[in-house]
Amino acid sequence: MNEADFIAALRGLPLHPGARELTDDCAVLAIGGETLVLTHDTMAEGTHFRSDADLADVAWKLVASNLSDLAAKGAVPIGVLLGHTLGHEDVRFLHGLREALEVFEAPLLGGDTIAVQGVRSFGLTAIGRATHVPVPARSGAQAGDTIWITGPVGRAMLGFIGAEEHRAAFDRPIPRLAEGQALSPHVSAMMDVSDGLLLDSWRMARASRVTFAIDTHAVPVADPAQRDACMRWGDDYELLFTTPRGTHLPVAAHRIGTVAPRTVAPLIVGDMAYPDPETLGFQHG
Repeated sequence: MNEADFIAALRGLPLHPGARELTDDCAVLAIGGETLVLTHDTMAEGTHFRSDADLADVAWKLVASNLSDLAAKGAVPIGVLLGHTLGHEDVRFLHGLREALEVFEAPLLGGDTIAVQGVRSFGLTAIGRATHVPVPARSGAQAGDTIWITGPVGRAMLGFIGAEEHRAAFDRPIPRLAEGQALSPHVSAMMDVSDGLLLDSWRMARASRVTFAIDTHAVPVADPAQRDACMRWGDDYELLFTTPRGTHLPVAAHRIGTVAPRTVAPLIVGDMAYPDPETLGFQHG
């Protein structure tokens, strides 16, 4: 099964209402007077990081990628649970983990440690507190809305292939926590860009049952000569969001398109329509 098929099968299991039908990056739970936001990500050797990667960077990115999901919900981190696979350079992993937890004020709550033969993987569950309700979802975009992104895409790609000035964008991304908290009262839909701007735009449009019309040349990219690759690559962790027309934004952002009623496809980029997501970005399986 590929990733999409497996998630579709999971929807046949008993789901908590807070799971949002597994169409979002986070679960949302109202408990007493608070609303909690929960997410979980896994990073595997050979898929998410090279075997020779500095495990301090791997630990940082594991934390940052989870907190980026919280950022897209306007949540403040409460803490994290770690799933750790023992192996070489565990001390380096702990060093990077400490750095990330201190910088993002997301203390460790607990977790599990195992030893395995073969490929190592690391998992993290992040728990946050929503700062605004209703908590933004992928599914709220409406026809007539404006589409925005908080910053350029493609920096992580350039860092991965060796551009020193963009190395940190790949190794140590910064989740847009403050921006997400500021935006959450104003957006109709929001998510972070982790698997590529085009694929994540397709997913948001599909969840919202609308069409996203993206103006290719309005998209901020790290390298205009590689514009298409920048829009497809991923690992950028910028916030992609929609707002009703005329909304005053509390943060700097780039307008990249408009939301239209659903037509032949969830995504239109320039004059190209994309009815399916197969070529748009990174997908497992």
